[in-house]
Amino acid sequence: MFGLIGWLLFGLIAGVVAKLMMPGRDPGGWIVTMLLGMAGAALGGFLGRAAGFYTEGQPAGFLMAVVGAVILLAMYRLLTSRTAAH
Repeated sequence: MFGLIGWLLFGLIAGVVAKLMMPGRDPGGWIVTMLLGMAGAALGGFLGRAAGFYTEGQPAGFLMAVVGAVILLAMYRLLTSRTAAH
């Protein structure tokens, strides 16, 4: 049970840091921020392993989680700005 709570807390912190690095209007509250951080951790881990920074089974680390969350947030903003312009 603590593993799940740890992932949720880790995702929340990574999502908050990503949103602070990219100020502006973003959707959702703390749950969306937590999911953004968790998805960012998965993306950051994948990118880190693909680039050779990590091997299989090693944690991606907080830095790569934030990098992944920033990438997802930037992609979201690009998609929403294009749909709002039409």
